[in-house]
Amino acid sequence: MKRLILIRHGKSSWKEDLPDHMRPLKKRGYRDGEAVSKAFKEFYTAPAHFWSSPAVRALETAKIFKNRLKVPDEDFEIVKDLYTFNEDELLGVIRACKDQVEKLIVFGHNPAMTNVVNFLGDNPMDNLPTTGLCVIDFEEDSWKNIKNGKILVTLLPKNLR
Repeated sequence: MKRLILIRHGKSSWKEDLPDHMRPLKKRGYRDGEAVSKAFKEFYTAPAHFWSSPAVRALETAKIFKNRLKVPDEDFEIVKDLYTFNEDELLGVIRACKDQVEKLIVFGHNPAMTNVVNFLGDNPMDNLPTTGLCVIDFEEDSWKNIKNGKILVTLLPKNLR
């Protein structure tokens, strides 16, 4: 069995004229990250492998979860190919995960995140909002074969405020 947790990065700032991948989180992004990671801690059991896009806003969001869940450094990885907005590319990265990993937590970007949730899950959504989290389980032994997943938990910041 495989478990995939998709987390969209927190609300980012457009305040400064920075390249897209350098944009930081807004204060709300940090607050939402704290709220969602706190709620997720009730469902989370280690171990899991954490992958983050290298974009500042995604990595800052991932680090909030890393700290809250006390994730060891060896289970936390920056994956440059996660800086994508394309669902086929995102799905390709996920499906390339080593099969000994049972639980994979991915921090990335829309529209890829919402589209992958809708492609793999059984409960479509219009939009996975910033800092939105979705847990999907699969009756598969290999990441290459994941499909027809069951959405177990969806945590949205607006529901935790």
